[in-house]
Amino acid sequence: MPLTKLQFRPGVNRETTSYTNEGGWFDVDKVRFRFGMPEKIGGWQKFTPASYLGTARAMHPWVGLDNSRLIGIGTALKYYINQDSGLFNDVTPIRSTTSAGDVTFSATNGSSVITVTDTAHGAVVNDFVTFSGAASLGGNITAAVLNQEYNITEIVNANSYKIAARTAGTTIASITVDGALSPTPVTANSSDTGNGGSSTVGTYQVSVGLDTTATGAGWGVGTWGRNGWGQAATTPIVTNTLRIWSHDNFGEDLLINVRNGGIYYWDKTGGFSTRAVSLDSLAGSASAPTIAKQIMVSDRDRHIIAFGCDSELNPGVQDPLLIRFSSQESLTEWATRPDNTAGELKIGSGSEIVAAVETRQQILVYTDESLYAMQFLGPPFTFGVNLISENTTTMGPLSAVAVEDNVFWMGLKEFYVYGGTVQRLPCTVRDFVFDDFNLLQREKVVAATNTAFSEIWWFYPSGSSDTNDRYVVYNYEQQVWYYGALARSFWMDRGIFDNPIAAGPNNYLYTQESGFDDDGSAFTAYIESSQMDIGDGEQFAFIKRMIPDLTFRGSTAGSPSANLTVKTRNFPGGNYLHTTSSAITKSASVPVEQFTDQVHLRLRGRSFAMRIESTASGVGWRLGSPRLDIRPDGRR
Repeated sequence: MPLTKLQFRPGVNRETTSYTNEGGWFDVDKVRFRFGMPEKIGGWQKFTPASYLGTARAMHPWVGLDNSRLIGIGTALKYYINQDSGLFNDVTPIRSTTSAGDVTFSATNGSSVITVTDTAHGAVVNDFVTFSGAASLGGNITAAVLNQEYNITEIVNANSYKIAARTAGTTIASITVDGALSPTPVTANSSDTGNGGSSTVGTYQVSVGLDTTATGAGWGVGTWGRNGWGQAATTPIVTNTLRIWSHDNFGEDLLINVRNGGIYYWDKTGGFSTRAVSLDSLAGSASAPTIAKQIMVSDRDRHIIAFGCDSELNPGVQDPLLIRFSSQESLTEWATRPDNTAGELKIGSGSEIVAAVETRQQILVYTDESLYAMQFLGPPFTFGVNLISENTTTMGPLSAVAVEDNVFWMGLKEFYVYGGTVQRLPCTVRDFVFDDFNLLQREKVVAATNTAFSEIWWFYPSGSSDTNDRYVVYNYEQQVWYYGALARSFWMDRGIFDNPIAAGPNNYLYTQESGFDDDGSAFTAYIESSQMDIGDGEQFAFIKRMIPDLTFRGSTAGSPSANLTVKTRNFPGGNYLHTTSSAITKSASVPVEQFTDQVHLRLRGRSFAMRIESTASGVGWRLGSPRLDIRPDGRR
């Protein structure tokens, strides 16, 4: 009998039933398509042994004049700069510094909790403050214990808060949900009766942000009359937004913006011991914005652009639809004058700017209901904006990404691409993605490019998760979709570094597409086909043997193998069965190794499906075109 060659359409289709998708793939995890064939994705390993505090939701790479490779990392708690895969240097801006003596301490015998008094401190739980100039309280709480960085564990009132005393000279290694510290605590004794003296200075870093979007319920929430009189409203509303940073390098220096917060500047010549400072505090600063949603340095014309910022005439009051830009090549000149190119524009549609993405020719500006193109015009207008599309949605500030002159983004229940016009991307896994999606945490959606494989990745939170635990991929070269499970809060494509770098769980960065393991441990990768009829779907057939076609190139395992499973069933809605009178699962799962030539099977049914799965360490694989020896086995 001639062998049946198995050739499947590339991509995964979950928009139809498995039976309707005959000849295609139906389920997948950690598998991509190259040249139309499925293969296991690359693994990952720690970028550096060092970790950071908070969930990272922003990364920006650039190169210094000394050829050092730098990455700016913004987390929910701090802002760091990493140089050449080393330590994470804390350059978080300072919010305020007290006068000497404004801060006092009090301790309780037998407790490590210290109450700090500072009138109108303006801090929130988990904020970071560094004390200097403090004197010993008289016992275990020495000056060295007090004069270090702390995070605030509890807000007592507007004038006091609490910290947890720890061993002198230690750093805050980790923070739990309740603000507990991992270093060894120091317990006060009966001699700790002082207040720290009259020289204590408190230096407060910019307040931390939310790691999870907060929701609430109250009067006016939801539709009038939806619930009974006196019942609490049940429709959730967003009361606070996620901590998201935007950043861009200005030469070898860095501009940083806390979304809906201040704009800061870090000067590389000052080294990592210096923190970023407010842009409007720089010498010669003229009318620089003090609050914005996003900042960017335009590559083509070297203007600093602030989106959703305060105006020149009304400083400190944020206009969510206003765009301002500095004079060309200037950090400090923002005042609009005839002899410079500074200015401002106002978006006319929507209630706020959500995101801005730069392409080679223009900058796309997203509002909550429209899309604009911002282009450099030159003097006297400098920039202009044009409305491209209305009634266009975007999932969040990080959900769009540019590939040359095309921009891809995730909207509400849709995927879009802009390459001159806005188009919806046909998606074969759309319902699979959006039917299991936590929309309350949609600001966490992050779009990323993996240009080595012509892929756009979106990481998103599934319906039962508050964090990004799944991904969906669009391969723009092959125009196919696939998906899987992987926890990543941000992803930075290769460029300055040879591989993509992503922010993963446990506060580490990971080098992606490196080997075939999860930081030294094996992970499972599989793909399963839809059902395929044997003959016309009515005649039973017997599958006698299989000729596998699987390559393991690149594998580091000594004897790489994967399981190739063939399973049959009688009807589309039935289980995979051995016979119609038996409930034994009818499938044959065999390990296919590097030199396996054929596998003998004994399978009978009207239709069959195939699954390829690997669970071992160091194994990479790519599927070719297996053959099956299928023979008629009677009719029923």
